[in-house]
Amino acid sequence: MKIAMIGHKRIPSREGGVEIVVENLSTQMAGKGHKVDVYNRKGHHVADKSIGMEVENLKNYKGVRICTIPTINKKSFDALVYSFLGSIRALFGKYDIIHYHAEGPCVMLLIPHLFGKKTIATIHGLDWQRAKWGGFATKYLKFGEKIAAKYADEVIVLSKNVQKYFKETYQRDTKYIPNGVIVPQLVEVEEIHYRYDLKKDKYILFLARIVPEKGLHYLLEAFAQIDTDIKLVIAGGASHSSEYVEKIEEMAKKDERVVMTGFVQGRILEELFSNCLIYVLPSDIEGMPISLLEALSYGCTCLVSDIDENVEVIGKYGVSFQKGNVDDLKEKLNGMLINQVSGKKVFPKEIREKYDWKRITEEYLQVYESIRRKR
Repeated sequence: MKIAMIGHKRIPSREGGVEIVVENLSTQMAGKGHKVDVYNRKGHHVADKSIGMEVENLKNYKGVRICTIPTINKKSFDALVYSFLGSIRALFGKYDIIHYHAEGPCVMLLIPHLFGKKTIATIHGLDWQRAKWGGFATKYLKFGEKIAAKYADEVIVLSKNVQKYFKETYQRDTKYIPNGVIVPQLVEVEEIHYRYDLKKDKYILFLARIVPEKGLHYLLEAFAQIDTDIKLVIAGGASHSSEYVEKIEEMAKKDERVVMTGFVQGRILEELFSNCLIYVLPSDIEGMPISLLEALSYGCTCLVSDIDENVEVIGKYGVSFQKGNVDDLKEKLNGMLINQVSGKKVFPKEIREKYDWKRITEEYLQVYESIRRKR
């Protein structure tokens, strides 16, 4: 099949969960012999040492053709302009499937639909609920959601909770296919010791974007009330929320045990996951948390808020606390620190099989094939 993917920022990158999903799906599909064009959004991103060049200069990545689409550097309009121009270009690509990712870009799904093209939408989460968006952006995202529900040949969701939402809100049946994860190799402490003075099993890890819905402020407030010499590592970049980042930085400055690394990838990310004592994700809102899946793949002991999307992923392999409840978070985290047990980390087989990217890619391809055959 010939496939186009639209809606992410850039691949390869870790700018967000959508980018990680698009990268894994597209490269897996290309590896199976399908022709996949990924429509990257023009813009600068951190150089990936593994490929030896800037992402925006790529033409091909692991068999995937990269099409770079121009846009404007304004947070309220860059995705709109990119997805419009990408959709127009895709009309001339003779694709079997045009696959949109995330609610905002799905507004432009209407364009190929009107020209009789087969379209699929993956809803990575109910983006309009996120605190970073203003009034217009929130309405635009919800409009994209409605367009996907009404016009996409198939809507794919990443959690049972969002599947229920689409059925109740739009009477639209959707296909549930979760995100996947690749089994990593554990690595020893090296760079994180020299850069941040970190030791194995001597730190708690928060690794996600620093945005309000991730609930990092709850974690900092709870951690400040715990008597321990264990450090708290905050690893992640900002995303349209400078005021919130400033708030987090002010909270972190008050506690010398808190280490802020900024955006991480490559060896440092691997070391942080491989050697943390506890991974914490205190989010209020999630689509399908890839960072949590990655933590589980490294065998991390996980503490998460009890929203459906988090609990669905960890199953019986983690601890949860009441969303937004700092006292409950403090109690659960303190209890885990008191009863800490370090040893060999194991990726639970049940989770490994459920979230295997090869199996998940096959599910997507089956959906593609069923849509392609429809008249």
